[in-house]
Amino acid sequence: MSKNKECLVCKKSSNETPVTKFYYQESEFYICPQHIPVLIHNPQELVGLLPDADKLEKG
Repeated sequence: MSKNKECLVCKKSSNETPVTKFYYQESEFYICPQHIPVLIHNPQELVGLLPDADKLEKG
């Protein structure tokens, strides 16, 4: 879980770019608009960044 408000992919903070909070497995994470498509269409790219990302299905 990220305590800082930064994109879990590129690590840009909310001071640098807008970030959106989302919840997964009772934890909160942040992601920037550039990487929301990764979360939706290619969640396997988040393996190692998001718990159990390998179990997520493409949208």
